Amino acid sequence: MFGGGRSDGAGECENVAVPVNFAFSFRLFCDILTENTRANFGLARFFSENGRMTLMKNGLVLEGGGMRGLFTMGVLDVWMEQGGITVDGAVGVSAGAAFGCNFKSGQIGRGIRYNVRYAKDWRYKGYLSWLLTGDIFGAKFCYETLPRELDIFDTDAFQNNPMEFYVAVTNLETGKAMFKRLRDGGAGDMMWIRASASLPVVSHIVRIGRYKLLDGGIADSIPLHFMEGRGYGRNIVIKTQPEGFVKEKNKMLPLVRIALRNYPKAVEAMEKRHIMYNRETAYIAEREAAGTAYVIRPDASLNISNLETNEDELMRVYNHGREVAERTLEEVRAFLAGGSD
Repeated sequence: MFGGGRSDGAGECENVAVPVNFAFSFRLFCDILTENTRANFGLARFFSENGRMTLMKNGLVLEGGGMRGLFTMGVLDVWMEQGGITVDGAVGVSAGAAFGCNFKSGQIGRGIRYNVRYAKDWRYKGYLSWLLTGDIFGAKFCYETLPRELDIFDTDAFQNNPMEFYVAVTNLETGKAMFKRLRDGGAGDMMWIRASASLPVVSHIVRIGRYKLLDGGIADSIPLHFMEGRGYGRNIVIKTQPEGFVKEKNKMLPLVRIALRNYPKAVEAMEKRHIMYNRETAYIAEREAAGTAYVIRPDASLNISNLETNEDELMRVYNHGREVAERTLEEVRAFLAGGSD
């Protein structure tokens, strides 16, 4: 069940090769289709490479960011409501994993619903939760009580959706990112989502098998490289910071060094996180310019606390995600259909 540094499914078929003579006929067939037909059937994802036809997979990369993740949830809800916006695989980091799993399960409105309903419940989040449980986001409430009893997570829909879904975590002993493919949405998968979203200093270290894990954003905040490495040649990246954002060195490093004093590689990753993050955003900009990435981001800084309890503020961030999704909907359809080539 547990993969050392790589996800389950390594060695699975990533691309489909088609004989040259069939490729020529197939390309002619694709050329006479309307753009809408291509989008519906995903045929525009076939491209010619060295005389062969290869299936290019569409991917989705979901940045974290605590309650900024409600922006992402707003985007995803619009996509689900509109229908036809699907990808072959997705990777979520931290809040991107916690909210993004609802995209695979097809549960429109769930992410904003429970965040508003339980925003002031100490079991969900807050300093009282931290004091009483050791987790600023209550682990038992978030990953057991909530998905099993209060706002039930649809594990059947999650399992039956063919979209691959990965979460990023940080291995504290190596200071490097690990990626786990989630398959059934059950208790085991919830542990990996918990690990992906467990912030240093204010969360318990999550132990899964022999691994000691924390927030995936420590080692890989926006894992576009990971998706490309798994054969996802075209990717939508949903960021929770606006264009031009530059991350600075973490002001909490003195506390991090104390909390993670037994894990020097993880401390080193935290010390260099701003460098890693800024390099990743620069790479995303390069891929965006090349036409292989489409970036969705807020228009301005979302300015929301991870512990925000005000319903109006939560809805403001969520609704901005909806606005951006509606504004970019046709561009997203064209991108997924290969229209930006």
